[in-house]
Order: sequence, then C-alpha cells, then structure tokens
Amino acid sequence: MKNEVILITGSSGQLGTVLTEKLQEKYGNENIIATDLRKNPTFNGVFEALDVTDFEAIKAIVVKHKITQIYHLAAILSANGEKNPLGTWDINMKTFFNVLEISKTYKINKVFFPSSIAVFGNNIERSNTPQSSNLTPSTVYGISKAAGENWGKYYFDKYGLDVRSLRYPGVIGYQSLPGGGTTDYAVDIFHKAVNNEDFDCFLNAETELPMIYMDDAIRATLELMEAPKEKITVRTSYNISGLSFTPYQLSEAIKKNYPAFRISYTPDFRQEIASSWPMSIDDSEAKQDWNWKPAFNIESMTEIMLKNLELKYKKTNNLLIACTVT
Repeated sequence: MKNEVILITGSSGQLGTVLTEKLQEKYGNENIIATDLRKNPTFNGVFEALDVTDFEAIKAIVVKHKITQIYHLAAILSANGEKNPLGTWDINMKTFFNVLEISKTYKINKVFFPSSIAVFGNNIERSNTPQSSNLTPSTVYGISKAAGENWGKYYFDKYGLDVRSLRYPGVIGYQSLPGGGTTDYAVDIFHKAVNNEDFDCFLNAETELPMIYMDDAIRATLELMEAPKEKITVRTSYNISGLSFTPYQLSEAIKKNYPAFRISYTPDFRQEIASSWPMSIDDSEAKQDWNWKPAFNIESMTEIMLKNLELKYKKTNNLLIACTVT
C-alpha cells in the first residue's frame, strides 16, 4: 500500500473522533495528523493545534508532514449555525477554500468534504429523496454545504483535484456528545435513558428523519475514499442512507431495555429545520458506484448504543467514587 499521510481537520468532533481512530488503525498512528483548536486529553497520536481559517497554518502542516490526503471535517453545524449565520458562513466556507487552494497547490491526492441532508429544502420529494433533487437549503449550514459540493466539483473539473463527498444523514454514536445539529436528539436521548432521566425532545413525536449509525458512517467514508477514481460518478456529493425513524419509534426501541424511560415533546426552532429535510434517502448511485450497503437497523443500533453508554457511565462513576474515597 502506498504510504499515505492524512490530515484531519475537526478531529475532536463527533465524526472526527471515530474516523481518526479508524484511519490510525489502517495507516498507522504516525501517518495520521489530527488537528483541532484544542487537543482531546485522551487522544493518542500525532496532533497539531490548528485554526483552519488560518491559510498559512494549514500550509505549514501540509509541508511539514508531507500530507497526501485531507479529510476536512471542521464546520459549525445546523442548529448552532443559525445563532450566527454570517459567522457560520464565513467559517464554513473560508476553511474549505483554504483546504481546496492548498490541496491544488501541493498536489494533494484526495480531499474528503462532508456534506449533509441539510442541503435539501422543502421543495423535494421527502420520501426516498433522489440524488438529483433541487438544493434549496433552509439553514446557513445547509447553504454552505450545498456551495461546498459545487466548489468541490469545480476544483475537480478545472484542476483535476480528487474531491469526494457524502451527504450524511444524522450520525448516531456513543463516542462523543452531541455537537449542535438538528438530529442530535437521537444521540442525547440515549444518554438520558442510561442515566435514568426523562427526555424532552425538541422535535415532535412523528418527525421522521434519515439517520446513520456511526460505524456505517465511518465505513461509508472509507469505502468512498478507497474506491477507484474511475468509479466515482458523482462529483458533488453522494446520497447515503442508513435508517429512518421518528423520535417516538426510537423511544419505543429504548423502552424495550428501559421500560420506565419517559419522553416528552417541546418542538423549538429546530422543528422547522427538520420539517424541510428528507424523511428517507435514495442512495442508488452510492450502491451502484462503490457497493454501499448499510449494516444497522434501529434495533441493533439501539442495543449497541445502550450497551456502550452503560459501560462508559459505569467507568465514569467508578472513577468519581475512587477519587472521592482517596
């Protein structure tokens, strides 16, 4: 295998945390350069503090480590982005332009850009939303992702830069806390259940959204990046599908393990965002081009989430008890 040296921006985020570990397993710790504004205290590997809005700082890391691939994960997400729209646009787009220009100049082999179902608006077929749907996003996060998709295609068409992208549904994992997205209820709900707390959902009970379990999301990312260049026919961003469910359906799956768990519903501004997004996704192109296939359903995902969070909180509580005793 060719020796790749991979730069990851936003490595401390929900997706970045797990993706970094998987890339370390595949390419070796020394070949994965994790970056973020601050280092995660538990991180084991090569880390560089980086503000991705700083062009010269990115360039210095690319030159220093002889980077061959970049996974650009740093971004402000949908719900948090609505609190400061202009700032979100500036950060999300400036950082991507920095990555594109540096990648073009230093002949980076591949660039990964994460897009999102937030690129869709309310003028789509919400059930089994096609790849080629209109992109009229309702959030600045979605606007920045739709623009990023087209800029990635532009750099491929004009400069031959191999930019690849996935439109992630809501990503569900136990490894980190929610990061400010509209689908984050589907992570937070598990933390509340394991801690025997009631959960007040910011979406209504019947809001169906497409989701993907973390292991599937990571596998889809790696399969896309490892696919032969000639197989990649979508140069904006691929639809990918995992599973779709409502808050009510997820709460019922949790109640099979936690019968006393209670959920209430108090929709807020995120309800309007969610109502403009797809309920399910048509990912035919991903299946055809690089054989994508999800492995998890709501039952298997719920079982794994609860099991791992139970272990996580048990370890935390044991540590607190030990510290108190000593």
